Amino acid sequence: MVEPAGLRTGIGVDVHPIEAGRPCRLALLDWPDVPGCAGHSDADVAAHAACNALLSAAGLGDLGQVFGTADPQWAGASGAELLAEVVRRVAAAGWTVANVAVQVIGNSPRIGPRRVAAEAAMSAVVGAPVSLAAATTDGLGFLGNDEGRAAVASCLLLRA
Repeated sequence: MVEPAGLRTGIGVDVHPIEAGRPCRLALLDWPDVPGCAGHSDADVAAHAACNALLSAAGLGDLGQVFGTADPQWAGASGAELLAEVVRRVAAAGWTVANVAVQVIGNSPRIGPRRVAAEAAMSAVVGAPVSLAAATTDGLGFLGNDEGRAAVASCLLLRA
C-alpha cells in the first residue's frame, strides 16, 4: 500500500454519559457548574475523540485498545495525559501531526466563550493546530436530552 505523498487522515469518535456531581473536563479545560461525564479517565470527549483520530490515522488502534479500562495505570487519567501519550506514539510510528479538528456534540458546556483557550490548550499538547467547534442535536436523542456528551475528530498526519 502506498500513502499518497506520505499523508494519512484519521477519524475518531467518543461518547460518555453525563454523571451528576462529577466535574466537567472538556477540551482539556475544567468547566465549573457543568455536570461532567462518567468514565474510566476524566471522560473528556474532545480529547478522547482527538486521540482516536490520531491513533486511527497512524494505524495504532483505538483508545480502548491502547488505554483499556482493565489497565489501572490510566484510571483517572486526564485528557492531556492521554493525548500526550498518543502524540508520542504517533511520532514513534514515524508520523507528524499536521492538524486536528474536533466537533463537540451536546447541550453543554457552551464552547464559544472559551473556544480560543480550549484550542490553545489542545494545540499545546498536540504540537500542531487544533480547531474546536460545537453543535447541539436540537433536543433530539440522548445528547439533546442532556444524558450524554459526544465528540467527533479528524486529523491529518504527515510522514516524518
